[in-house]
Amino acid sequence: MPDTPPPLPAANRRIPIAIGAAAALALAGFAAFYGFGGFKRGPGGDSACSGAVELARKLAPLAHGEVAALTMATSPMRLPDLAFEDAEGKPRKLSDWRGKTVLVNLWATWCVPCRKEMPALDSLQAQLGGKAFEVVAINIDTRDPDKPRTFLKEANLTRLAYFADSKAKVFQDLKSVGKALGMPTSVLVDGQGCEIANLAGPAEWASDDAIKLIKAAVQP
Repeated sequence: MPDTPPPLPAANRRIPIAIGAAAALALAGFAAFYGFGGFKRGPGGDSACSGAVELARKLAPLAHGEVAALTMATSPMRLPDLAFEDAEGKPRKLSDWRGKTVLVNLWATWCVPCRKEMPALDSLQAQLGGKAFEVVAINIDTRDPDKPRTFLKEANLTRLAYFADSKAKVFQDLKSVGKALGMPTSVLVDGQGCEIANLAGPAEWASDDAIKLIKAAVQP
């Protein structure tokens, strides 16, 4: 009969058990962070936004011509609840537009492409703005709060509601989730606050290409 190895000392027998327990705890922590079953990855991931990703996939063939630079969402992300003020100085949040498809646009008077883009955004709001869609253009000038108002008035841009964040925190909030790389920056958001697409730089938002895409994005 072959020799039977002597039993491990009690202290040594506890080592595999301790390793197994540590591995289980590590796996539990990993699952909590990445959201097993909910497909949540990182601070922006939200399984409730999977519909926005599916919509983005359907819209992708329309992202050409004047809106070819749009980047479609490929993973579910609920945007930060951006906080800013309206024309009367009252606090507003992105969540105020729940139920609507929204084109969030950050602009500033010191940004030349922003100024050139504003008439197209004003026209887009005039054509499609209503119960189901709105352009929410947020000014982030940090000096001379009258300057952006004067610019809009002199350019006769009357369809856009005036929103502003004099601390430019909305830019930092979008930058923190990788959705603001420069100015102007735009994010198309569904009625649950989920990203459909984003664009770094200007676009001809009043073009036939843009109108067709936005109409397809607006949920009935």
